[in-house]
Amino acid sequence: MKRKSTKFSPEVMERAVRMVEESAGQHESQWAAIESVAAKIGCTSETLRRWVRQRERDTGKREGTTTSEQERLKALEREVKELRKANEILRLASAFFAQAELDRRFKS
Repeated sequence: MKRKSTKFSPEVMERAVRMVEESAGQHESQWAAIESVAAKIGCTSETLRRWVRQRERDTGKREGTTTSEQERLKALEREVKELRKANEILRLASAFFAQAELDRRFKS
């Protein structure tokens, strides 16, 4: 069975992560804080854990790709895909016109 994914606004995500950070001292572990906050905002603990880990990467507390780096990579990947399509179109057009030129020479 496929679950419907619930989209949370950036404000809710930000607030939830902040709540985990602020309540960390009241729980025996970060995971316990995550479970507590997740139940309050209505998301899964795993979802909230991923938000917390991303914040840690964005603030330099954890190694990994930051949000801005991920966005830049996605933009570059889109650009590469578009350039490859354009190159393929140009390659095919070039081959077409080269063949047309050869045909024209042989007919003359």
